Amino acid sequence: MKKTQYLYKTPKTLLNKGTGFLNGYTHTLNPYTGCSFGCSYCYVRQMPVSLFRKQDWGSWVDVKQEAASVLAKELKRARSKGKVTIFMSSSTDPYQPLEYKEQITRSLLEVMIQHPPDFILVQTRSPLVTRDMDLLQQLGDRVRVSMTIETDRDDISKHFSPAAPPIPGRLHALEKLRDAGIATQVAIAPVLPSSDNFPSLLRSLVQRVCIDDYFMGDGSQGKRTRRLGMESLYQELGVEDWYQPEAYHIVEERMRKHFAEHEIWISQAGFEP
Repeated sequence: MKKTQYLYKTPKTLLNKGTGFLNGYTHTLNPYTGCSFGCSYCYVRQMPVSLFRKQDWGSWVDVKQEAASVLAKELKRARSKGKVTIFMSSSTDPYQPLEYKEQITRSLLEVMIQHPPDFILVQTRSPLVTRDMDLLQQLGDRVRVSMTIETDRDDISKHFSPAAPPIPGRLHALEKLRDAGIATQVAIAPVLPSSDNFPSLLRSLVQRVCIDDYFMGDGSQGKRTRRLGMESLYQELGVEDWYQPEAYHIVEERMRKHFAEHEIWISQAGFEP
């Protein structure tokens, strides 16, 4: 496995306008550029930030140093103009391994306690988010943690995202967040092959499940994902039935046996503030 290259940069701005899939938010916020989890299906691989880099996605991360002071200025300005809703993060994981040491994400949450947005969604697949439960609790009903768990099958997870945190660790993190009274949801995004048992694993942990796939969620009706050659990864395991626009209904039907109608959200609606 190649070593990840880290660069330190001082950004001029941090908040970006919420657009496209995330147009329900006033802003998106990325504490890092790049992501060392490097998941095979990540739509960011096909975005300019990755394409212009000409390095493999997952092999580099830029650390946004002094991010807290930049955000403090921007948040003050944004709040003076009206409502502020933030999606963190749209093109990186705010709790990728480097965050253990750098604590950029933590510093941004500290700023948000001083200058609270109306709402922030923290999107991650990392149990490290539980380190910041003290801050998340202070944000109260302004925050929701959305934990990506695409499947309950370890073999599938390792095949599609070998560098991502193991599923049991993510489930345990949800349990800790629940016990701490922090609002959570599971993002089954993208939908990967899973078992009948998946809903019962989630039932005691969350009251909210969001189901999304490449065709609804990659911003191009699945074209970006097709360019990544995802189909061959499905063929290698003989699960190509799961690589089609209708496949998410399998998971939706299974979830309906354990979750109420209002607890199941599909694609964009599930990520809205």
